[in-house]
Amino acid sequence: MRLTWLGHACFCLEGSQTILIDPFIPEGSLPVEPDIVAVTHAHADHMGVAVQLKKKTVAVNEVAKYLASKGVPAESMNIGGSITLDGVRFTMTPALHSSWLEDEGMGFYGGTAAGFVITMDGIRVYHAGDTALFSDMQLVRDLYRPDVALLPVGGRFTMGIEEAMIAARYIGARLAIPMHYDTFPAIQQDVQAFKQALERTTPIKVRILAPGESIELGPEVSEE
Repeated sequence: MRLTWLGHACFCLEGSQTILIDPFIPEGSLPVEPDIVAVTHAHADHMGVAVQLKKKTVAVNEVAKYLASKGVPAESMNIGGSITLDGVRFTMTPALHSSWLEDEGMGFYGGTAAGFVITMDGIRVYHAGDTALFSDMQLVRDLYRPDVALLPVGGRFTMGIEEAMIAARYIGARLAIPMHYDTFPAIQQDVQAFKQALERTTPIKVRILAPGESIELGPEVSEE
């Protein structure tokens, strides 16, 4: 599987299918044509171009209904549920965050925020979504055993570096990749400090990606 960070919270997973998560791309353009889109919550910096793409989209019930009203072939689900689409399994996990559809007038409630464990080609990727630290992240480890954890570290609107270090330990993935930082001045962080501290105190590896940078995820990340 190839994993590409497109900036902010947007990732592309390319394997037997091409999955695009949270299609807000602050810089550049979409380099691939996704088969399936996954949206963690309704905020504009995560919904991004989901409406324009008109691709099969997985989202919490309220967001899926909104997308369907815009002509998107949306698949609705909710926290704790799983769905398999074209051989890819999506499990929706909790996230501690707000969710607001910022579209018409003052906007309206967008359902609960969420994360995803996405299983494709034998590799399990946990995208935490926008979230605070919460102790039930340990259940994500126990239930789903993700190989890779994509964690927000920007602070202010999500957990920051100190909280994300605890989250990485709770989740127990072999590889952690920071996201949701430096897009705006309010969420600037020193992610090298996150990498150095986590690798010094745990066996977890941290990979810091530049926007548009890809890595290959092979069997080594899913070895027991």
